[in-house]
Amino acid sequence: MKDTKANLSLILLFVGIYFLGKFLLRPFVLANNFPEVINIFVLSLPNLCEAVCGLLLLTNISLVSNFYLFKNKINVGIIYFAVGIVTSLYVILQELKIHNLGGKNVYDPYDVVFSIVGLVIGMGYLLIKKPIYQSVN
Repeated sequence: MKDTKANLSLILLFVGIYFLGKFLLRPFVLANNFPEVINIFVLSLPNLCEAVCGLLLLTNISLVSNFYLFKNKINVGIIYFAVGIVTSLYVILQELKIHNLGGKNVYDPYDVVFSIVGLVIGMGYLLIKKPIYQSVN
């Protein structure tokens, strides 16, 4: 349980970064004359946050499902791999405008890069932390 709570804490951190970046930092930077690299950063940061949050949220759902539905019969390494593949496909295909399940999307190569960086951060976290779910009973 504590690992999934840690994942939720990290998700909340990235949601906070998302909102700060999108609704406070982005308008300020775009309204002023900042260098292009700063503009790219604030415009693409939400993609990084979305990738990390999506990966960790799907991991939590999978870990809890594994515990309650499959009695921990699925190896967590397989869960991490499957979640990484599914999340990567969803995020990258959306960025390339192959599907539009997430709403209005505009192709931007920097968004793709930031999404990939977010996926790498999320997978790195999973592979280092190796979260599991255990009942608190």
